[in-house]
Amino acid sequence: MKLSCFLLTISVAMLAGCTSGDTHVVSANNIKRVGMVTGIRPEKIAYYKELHAATWQGVLKKIHEANIRNYTIYLKQIDTAYYLFSHYEYIGTDYESDMKKIAADSVTQRWWRETAPCQLPLPEAAAKGETWTAMEEVFHAD
Repeated sequence: MKLSCFLLTISVAMLAGCTSGDTHVVSANNIKRVGMVTGIRPEKIAYYKELHAATWQGVLKKIHEANIRNYTIYLKQIDTAYYLFSHYEYIGTDYESDMKKIAADSVTQRWWRETAPCQLPLPEAAAKGETWTAMEEVFHAD
């Protein structure tokens, strides 16, 4: 897959590990949409893109097992700073538990050791020892 075509987006098929026979259906009322933001070091952008162009299968598998779908990460320059915006849909019933499963996964932990040096947490997240800052959803249309 060409890096230029990937544009930091994890394809739904890769993320979900789905085939056309996957019949898991969730109503729109059961979907939790999550948007987050973090900074990124300019000198690490190329490496971050490279990592995500070949996201490790173990990471994608754990994301799917944790009921996350339609995961996308965007890059934006604002003035002289760069930011990452992520969005995903959660279709499970126990968000906190599923997030703990991801955090406990050894492959995901190794992945985070690769991505963390690329990122610059916003002050709110940094104060809590986190990388990404949750954002408030103010509009959604299906």
